[in-house]
Amino acid sequence: MRDNKTSQPAQEYDAKVEKTLPLYRLFHEHTLDLIKVAKPTPAVWLDTGCGSGNLVGKAVKDFAKTHFILADPSEAMLSVAREKFENDKDVDLEFIQSGTERLDCAKESIDVITAIMSHHYFDIEMRKKATENCYRMLKEGGVYVTFESIRPQSEKGLQIGLERWAQAQLRQGKTLQEVEKHISRYGVEFFPISIDSHLQLLKDLGFSTVEVFWASVMQAGVYAIK
Repeated sequence: MRDNKTSQPAQEYDAKVEKTLPLYRLFHEHTLDLIKVAKPTPAVWLDTGCGSGNLVGKAVKDFAKTHFILADPSEAMLSVAREKFENDKDVDLEFIQSGTERLDCAKESIDVITAIMSHHYFDIEMRKKATENCYRMLKEGGVYVTFESIRPQSEKGLQIGLERWAQAQLRQGKTLQEVEKHISRYGVEFFPISIDSHLQLLKDLGFSTVEVFWASVMQAGVYAIK
């Protein structure tokens, strides 16, 4: 029985994530680079679907005065995240066990919300609810950043994209059985939508600026400003 929604146990996530997502470190690098430009002095930053706390572990080095809220529905993931910060007494952290759709931070209280490889686990209605909740919690001018697996525009594009992703995982050292098991989860355990659909959802919810700022193979990064 899995202790979180990813394909690996929480205690093994850090060691194995790049075998599944070969460009994983770039998701964080580009997110931090964007925030340094779009919202360089955030007072409050919510990382929802924080997993093992990797993003915040990097962010605290450049945003020392920021209050970070780490939220995740998995207690096992939050436990791993807490362990990482045990000796960082000067870091301003708060941990909440919750999915984005149920988070109840005060309205318009947050400067930055990041959701890295988490919202694609929602079906379309729950994704809308989670994203709408992010919009509600952001201050005016606040920035929402998400990375997700995506769905290509055509069935042929989907076929090619999944095969490229499979080959990338094999090059990272996964066995064929492990790769096939992960690819079989696409559209069954996680539910990617197209980039266009994602941009339209953000626009429909009221974000004033909506942009793609990174994309490769089957993942993309999108930001939106309230």
